[in-house]
Amino acid sequence: MHLGQGTAPVIHSATADQGEVVLGVDTHKDCHVAVALNTLGVVVGCQPFPVTAAGYQDLLQWAYALGRVTRAGVEGTGSYGAGLTRALQSAGVNVVEVNRPNRAMRRRRGKSDAVDAEAAARAVLSGEATAVPKNGDGPVEALRVLKIVKDSAVKARVQAVNQLKAVLVNATASIREPLEGLSLPRLLARCTVLRPTSSAPAESTVVQSLGRLARRIQYLDEEVKDALAQMTALVRRTAPALLDFHGIGPDSAATLLIAAGDNPERLRGEASFAALCGTSPVEASSGKTNKRRLSRGGDRQANAALFRAVLSRLRWDADTQEYARRRTTEGMSKREIIRCLKRYLARTVYKILRASLPLASAT
Repeated sequence: MHLGQGTAPVIHSATADQGEVVLGVDTHKDCHVAVALNTLGVVVGCQPFPVTAAGYQDLLQWAYALGRVTRAGVEGTGSYGAGLTRALQSAGVNVVEVNRPNRAMRRRRGKSDAVDAEAAARAVLSGEATAVPKNGDGPVEALRVLKIVKDSAVKARVQAVNQLKAVLVNATASIREPLEGLSLPRLLARCTVLRPTSSAPAESTVVQSLGRLARRIQYLDEEVKDALAQMTALVRRTAPALLDFHGIGPDSAATLLIAAGDNPERLRGEASFAALCGTSPVEASSGKTNKRRLSRGGDRQANAALFRAVLSRLRWDADTQEYARRRTTEGMSKREIIRCLKRYLARTVYKILRASLPLASAT
């Protein structure tokens, strides 16, 4: 039976005398490899399946023929395993996001799809893997896609501007001198209407290239503006309180929403969100030393968004400035003050997200 889009899969449940099995899946672009373990950790099945709706259905039927399936560990639930994750969840299976096996384990046991799938199943069976995957079906997923488009357009625009200036530097004086000293918008406007005045191939090609690059930059400008306008509208519908918080703009708000996902209830609390953003302190005590260090893990884009918000508040917010002065007199460094402020912002942002996203998912 094929799994139609938008329909729940029809699964034949295991008989009462069959025991529980735990699935582990190593996901790839074209083929997923699944391994099933019983509760004693014995491998009871291993099978590859195509990455199609019918393949997901076949995987579920195969797994239910081996026993009762209530848990599954899946690698890459936000990429290659996204479709399988949705299929398993719609069938009532509790999906756990599993990281790749560590390098030490791979050195000992080797590397293959079956080995990785078995490691995923064992991580779930032992309780080592507990992460709940992001839903990926709400407004935050739409924001994630829009931000990919916007960021790539910004990067391409920067490259095109640099290329235009590089071409202009080597241009002849008759082309270069009239364009020197112009602001970027005026430079682009002038370049788009330039026409070759010489039959020399090098000079005419430079003029044509300047026009092409200028039109490309103008097109990317419009693309960035359109994507940012869509992002702003989505953020206002999803978590408008984020934009009301001083120091957080549409881009930073989108980044923080993406870090939390459409289902922030998967996070255990605001401390968990702070750790996700890399703002929680990490113990670094040893012997006679008793201290904490800054976290270098977590979502670095979310960490950067909090950092930008802190810098903005340090410059424009009177309460934040007073806090920084007070902590400086207590002997704290600026680096540690910023870390404390990022931790405070993570706590505040988490409360806003938890108050906003359930409402958004209900509409």
